[in-house]
Amino acid sequence: MKPAFIFFLLVFSFPVFTQQLQLHYDLRHSLDPKHTTKNFPALYFEYFRPAGADSVYGFIKPGSFLLKIQSEFSGERNNTGQFYMQLSQAFRFWKPQIYMQLQYNGGLGIAEPGSYGYYLTNGFSVGAAHNFQNGNNTAFFNVYASYKYTTFKKPSHDLISAFFWLWFFSNYRISLTGNVVVWTENRNHGDPFTSTMTGKKFSLFGDPQLWFKICKGLSGGSKSSIYYHVLGDNNRLKVYPSVALRYQF
Repeated sequence: MKPAFIFFLLVFSFPVFTQQLQLHYDLRHSLDPKHTTKNFPALYFEYFRPAGADSVYGFIKPGSFLLKIQSEFSGERNNTGQFYMQLSQAFRFWKPQIYMQLQYNGGLGIAEPGSYGYYLTNGFSVGAAHNFQNGNNTAFFNVYASYKYTTFKKPSHDLISAFFWLWFFSNYRISLTGNVVVWTENRNHGDPFTSTMTGKKFSLFGDPQLWFKICKGLSGGSKSSIYYHVLGDNNRLKVYPSVALRYQF
């Protein structure tokens, strides 16, 4: 099972909050009981530092830094069923506003009670990112393209690309945000379960989100997780919504 790439990289100098907690309640079983076993809560923590003007070692200009941790309480009695972590850092040592981006992602999961679990296989990527925004500072966008190395028993060398958006409405009280990520991956991972497979598969993940400000730092909203060739190899697009609270500090 592939990690759910909840993947975005901001590289604009906008005064956003640097830390946030999100508590989601995933409703996938209510909408798709045939293919899912239960609804479950999930907790997200993010630490984000936007691109800064200060140089490092005199010539390297730091871009954004992102630490993201996700825990899904999808196990028996709402124990942790999956843990995911992502680290991203962007930088440049040239004048054009194109950043080099480095990223790591990985984690762990449990398939069912009594099992020994599984890895969310380590992924390492390097590529280029570019940000842009509208004239009145209410919409911000980022696009990137990278080479990705995944450490299966038979390693996979691939391309990954994404588009991120953040759009404010009603004097910043409402925000529409999210990202869409696409990538390729070897079907044969070098293990007994995939040894007869050949070629590459195309995968997609998206997470459009809508947030309404309740009071300072606290928002309520919803997210839809969109999967294609992420939760399995069948050619079915899966869309699973959640209701959520977010606290930014």
